[in-house]
Amino acid sequence: MSIPYRPLACDLHDYLEIACLYGYRLRIELDDGSWLNARALDTRTLPSKEEVLVVRAAGEERQLRLDRLHAITALTPGARFGRVVLRP
Repeated sequence: MSIPYRPLACDLHDYLEIACLYGYRLRIELDDGSWLNARALDTRTLPSKEEVLVVRAAGEERQLRLDRLHAITALTPGARFGRVVLRP
C-alpha cells in the first residue's frame, strides 16, 4: 500500500526550482534518515499528481517524491541558499 502524497509548500518548492535552474549539486536528506548527493535536473508532476525532483546521482537519473525529502543543502559554491528543511 502506498502512502498518500502530501504536497510541498509553494515557498519551499521555489528552492527546488532554483536548484534545477542552476543545476546545483545537492545533499538530499530523505525522511527515512538516508541521504544522497546528486545534481538537481528538474521537477515533474506525475500522472498520479505526485510531484518529484529529478536528479542525477552516481550516473543515474532518479525521481524522488517531494514529500519524501526532509532537507536539501546546496553543495555548489556560491549557491543562493544553504540548508533548507522541507519537512520538520
